[in-house]
Amino acid sequence: MTGSASGPLQDARIVITRPARQAAGLAQQIAALGGKPVMFPAIVILPPADRSALERAQRDLAQYDYAVFVSANAVEYGVGDPASWPARLVALAPGPGTATALAAVGVGAVRIPATTMDSEGLLALPELADVAGKRIVIYRGSGGRDLLGRSLSKRGAQVDYVECYLRAKPRGDFGAMAAAWRGGEIDALTLTSSEGLDNLWELFDDVSRPSIAATPTFVPHPRIAERARTLGFGRVTVTAPTDAGLLASLLEYFASKQP
Repeated sequence: MTGSASGPLQDARIVITRPARQAAGLAQQIAALGGKPVMFPAIVILPPADRSALERAQRDLAQYDYAVFVSANAVEYGVGDPASWPARLVALAPGPGTATALAAVGVGAVRIPATTMDSEGLLALPELADVAGKRIVIYRGSGGRDLLGRSLSKRGAQVDYVECYLRAKPRGDFGAMAAAWRGGEIDALTLTSSEGLDNLWELFDDVSRPSIAATPTFVPHPRIAERARTLGFGRVTVTAPTDAGLLASLLEYFASKQP
């Protein structure tokens, strides 16, 4: 770090690996604290190849008791016309970021977990404890985890999955980014999904990977940390599962480096 910028992050170059549309808010907060956000989306979000299931679910929304959106991407691609959202339909989200995305399109009173910000946390919600005979739609990307749907089905619910977006690996020339990593020009890395971590790892060669794995890495879930350590990452911090938690851990880390 050069130390020339004002703010507690003082020119720290912090890689953000979120999909592009979800990265802006965190990038602005890092910049406001004096850091230099480095946008490197490790997942590309695309619309579904076949929209028929999505359109059917949007048409039949009034038949459902609960709608679960697994991410902000699911909100963006899954909600459709907010004006047609049934007043009685309860929306659930795994965390405040997805709940905020729902609120932004006019879907309020969103239930979020009080325990962990994931499928396990959703399953612990009182609303989902007794769902026998209920209809639940889960909006997700292609190939998401099945734990939530399987568990709700075991509790007697009728569950419909709607894959409303596709996740893909980025394509392009990543030579400049590889050189920055090898040259010690990256001060921290943020990862918010195991899939993004795997994509990032696969995008670079064996020459660059040791530099990436040596970067102080900040993740919002123990599952991502476990995967990172399996790949050889040696400086992994598990933060609170919100942007505020991520920023707090970054601030604590860089404050500890000040003379």
